[in-house]
Amino acid sequence: MAVLNWKHHTLIQALMTRGPLKENEFHKIFAAVTGKNPRSHERDFNDFLLKINKELSYVQMELRRCRNQNDGQVCYGLVNNVSDEQSKFGTKYSVPQITFYKGVIEAIMQDATAQGSISTIDALNIRLENQVHRGMGSQSQGGLSQVPPALRNFSMSQKEKTLDELVHDQWLCHTPDGDIGLGVKSYLDLRSWFHNSGIPTCEVCNEAAIKAKVCQNEGCMLRIHHYCLKKKFSQSRGKIVCPTCGVQWEFQIPKPEAIEVEDELNEPTVSQPPAGSKRRKLKANRNADADIGACGSSQVSSATNLKRVTRSYARMT
Repeated sequence: MAVLNWKHHTLIQALMTRGPLKENEFHKIFAAVTGKNPRSHERDFNDFLLKINKELSYVQMELRRCRNQNDGQVCYGLVNNVSDEQSKFGTKYSVPQITFYKGVIEAIMQDATAQGSISTIDALNIRLENQVHRGMGSQSQGGLSQVPPALRNFSMSQKEKTLDELVHDQWLCHTPDGDIGLGVKSYLDLRSWFHNSGIPTCEVCNEAAIKAKVCQNEGCMLRIHHYCLKKKFSQSRGKIVCPTCGVQWEFQIPKPEAIEVEDELNEPTVSQPPAGSKRRKLKANRNADADIGACGSSQVSSATNLKRVTRSYARMT
């Protein structure tokens, strides 16, 4: 059995204490502990993560990579692969809170327009008893008498508090429009469940298309993630049509964006900027690093709880 060293421990500890990390942050930590740029040492980077996952498998955990469909950013995080009764007792969320979370993500998934979010009002109006009846199926003849009092009495203020907690813990998120969307932890933890829930997959990447562009043809189920559209149609000329049914798509190819060469992992260039410019850039970099550190410290999470809330949810379906 391969033994992990301090470099592996540092990477794991960063994910345990700060929660899921964006790819650039994760790469910076890897570069800091190994002295290697993960982009130019891709094989070493992959071998490093593979070794971590081999060891984590003994405790039924996994270091997983996913793309946040809200902004297209690639993220890394730790997930717990255990789905048992004991997981229910380890989460900080109560049964009503888990049931409420279940209702929110199902409402988001059932949106035929694939907006990837619902309004805060719609989220707060979710009835927990409906989740119980849906899970019981034909056994729901008893009506409200079959619903536990804790679910029937789950108040609006308790729902508001739960939404705040789920957003803070990155299970849900606030969209720029003020709606409620899935957080990065949901995309990390529920990846397999999304695939098994009948959600149409993206034509380009084959991942569940929860937030995506849908075909204008109501009879066509094709969806493409917004960040996959450019990859799919960047070389298209003239009209853009649905790859499945041929209906024209109302989509405008984004203009080429300026390439940013500010990669702190790369070697510095030979030419140097003026001294004043250099001082301003160093100051800006220090401020950016401070912002990243503050963001990470505000998202402290326990590795034990990384997966349990969704595993508890899975047990209730």
